[in-house]
Amino acid sequence: MASYFCPCPRGMEAALAEELGEIAQLSTTMKVHNQVPGGVHCSGDLIDSYRINLHSRIASRVLMRMAVTGYQNENDIYDLVLAQEWENWFTYDHTIRVDVTAVKSPLKSLEFTTLKIKDAICDRFRDQFDKRPSVDTKEPDMRIVGFLDARQFIIYLDTSGEALFKRGWREETGDAPLRENLAAGLLRVAGWKPGMPLFDPMCGSGTILCEAAQMVQGIPPGARRRFAFEAFNDFDPAPWNEMKNSIKANPLPASPTIFGSDISGDMVAMTRHNLKCAGIMFEVPLKQIEAQEVKAPTEQPGILLTNPPYGERIGVRGDSTMPEDELASSFYSALSTTLKQRFAGWTVFLFTADLGLPKLLRLKESRKTPFFNGALECRLFRFDMVAGFNRREAAKPKEV
Repeated sequence: MASYFCPCPRGMEAALAEELGEIAQLSTTMKVHNQVPGGVHCSGDLIDSYRINLHSRIASRVLMRMAVTGYQNENDIYDLVLAQEWENWFTYDHTIRVDVTAVKSPLKSLEFTTLKIKDAICDRFRDQFDKRPSVDTKEPDMRIVGFLDARQFIIYLDTSGEALFKRGWREETGDAPLRENLAAGLLRVAGWKPGMPLFDPMCGSGTILCEAAQMVQGIPPGARRRFAFEAFNDFDPAPWNEMKNSIKANPLPASPTIFGSDISGDMVAMTRHNLKCAGIMFEVPLKQIEAQEVKAPTEQPGILLTNPPYGERIGVRGDSTMPEDELASSFYSALSTTLKQRFAGWTVFLFTADLGLPKLLRLKESRKTPFFNGALECRLFRFDMVAGFNRREAAKPKEV
């Protein structure tokens, strides 16, 4: 049995733990353990790492713990890494990359620590085979990850390779695209499930729509890519192929439940292309229209989830000669009116780095959840558009 750590976007730990619990139901050996800032610990056999890589939409990677120790200095770290049987997992013909993260570590230089880990791996191969792996920081065969806190050092071997948010379907992106695992986490936190109406009125390159559509169709996020574990020395393709071949696609929906729009025709075309690349075989209606002008796409209320533009990106939505603050105020004022008048009964989720967004909308959020998009602090604001908003708006005296 191995111990694994699955990092994720900060704020998504509970959502990831819930998802891993669902994946564990497919296994007799996998167990989910504690959440920590930035990820979730779990355990299982090697096949369980295949399962998580294939099915997890929220994890960034699946890291297999090789060893853990207390440490005083870089030499303690070197000794632990040197003692690991790396040759059981890969050969000197594989390229490697080493990454180190730290929280409250007393060591002065992470770069020096990274170098010591790389030296220990290379020295082990050189001692045994008189050859050593080369370093490739861009497209390595194997990634080794070190983690330091104030007292402990943990060394991991990455089973994923490329980060898991790289699903293998994206060819085109817009400005500042939302990462796929963050979009999937937002869908889970919003409580959306396949079959419920979903609308993204500022869809950009379509990340939220693609993630949702793959869930509807039953396409696992890792179905269209390769993983580092496939290059491990003793990799047995039989259970991996069996796992992939056992996937049963869901019946295609008889009528659309997922909808998108964007002010940019290029973005709408890009979303359509990305949906095709993601293997989506049912209709996802898309429109080129300003967000302030949209109407609810279904009579049945559902979930509106979007990552609205902020900063310079909002410039495409109005007069570029207007100051940014005025432009944002005008845009969100019009959007607020649209939500109140046309989306009664809907639950609206706006994911943004603009923490003053409720004030711009003149709406009181029912919940705000902190998340990080990379290093950018964001909030997922929830607004419950109760029936009656539009009547109250209509009853207000008209301004002369």
